Amino acid sequence: MAHVHVIRILHATFGIFGNVFGILLALAPMITFKRIIMKRSTEKFSGVPYLMSLFNCLFSAWYGLPFVSPNNTLLTVLASIGCALQAIYVLIFLIFAPKKEKFKISGFLFLIIAIFTIVALVSVLTLHGDKRKLLCGLAFAITCIMMFGAPLTVMRQVIKSKSVEYMPFFLSLSIFNSSTTWAIYGLFGKDPYIIVPNLIGSLLACMQLILYAIYRDRKKKLDVEMEGSIETGLEKTQIDIQKNMETYTL
Repeated sequence: MAHVHVIRILHATFGIFGNVFGILLALAPMITFKRIIMKRSTEKFSGVPYLMSLFNCLFSAWYGLPFVSPNNTLLTVLASIGCALQAIYVLIFLIFAPKKEKFKISGFLFLIIAIFTIVALVSVLTLHGDKRKLLCGLAFAITCIMMFGAPLTVMRQVIKSKSVEYMPFFLSLSIFNSSTTWAIYGLFGKDPYIIVPNLIGSLLACMQLILYAIYRDRKKKLDVEMEGSIETGLEKTQIDIQKNMETYTL
C-alpha cells in the first residue's frame, strides 16, 4: 500500500511540474504576438502551429476529463489554460493577417472545431468505458505528435543554413522540459496515450538541442566574420580618405 501511495504522490508531483512547464511553453509565443500587434501585421509568421496547438489542447482537455480518463485532471487543467491562450493567439492572427491568410486560417479553424465536436459527440453518445478512452486517447496522441512534429521543418532549415537563428534555444528547452515531465507523469499513471506522444516530443526537442549545440558556434563565427568585414571595410575607407587628403595636399 505504501508503494502505491508513493506512486500516486509522484504521479501528482510530475503532473504539477508538467503544468508549470506547459504554461511556460504556452506563454512563449507572447513575444511574437507583441511584435505582430505593434507592427499590425503577421509578416511572414505562420498561424498553422497555433492552430495545431489549439487542436491538441482541445483533445488534451477532453481526454483528461474523469468520464473519459480517470486520474488525469491535471492534464485537463493545463489544456484548458492552453486552449484559452491558443484561442487568443489565433484571434490576434486573424485580426492582423492578410485577407488570403485569414481565409486559410478560418478554414483550418472550422475544420479543427468540426473534427473535435464529432469525436466528442461520438465518444459521449455511442461509446463507454475502455472504448471511449481508446478513441479519445488516440485522438489526443495523434494531435500531440502532430504538434511536436511541427518543428521538423525548422530543424531542416537549421541543417541547410547551418544557423540556429530561427530555432530559439529556450523554446526548444521548454518543449523538452514539458514533454519529458509529461512522459514521466504518463509512466507513473501507466497511460500509453500520454507516454508515447510525449516521448516523441522529448526526442524531437532533444534533437533540436543537439543541433543548437552543433551550430551555435557557427552562428558566432558568422557574427565575428561579419564584424570583421565591417571593420575591414571601415579601415579601407579610412585609408582611401587619407590617401585622397594627401593627394589633395600635394
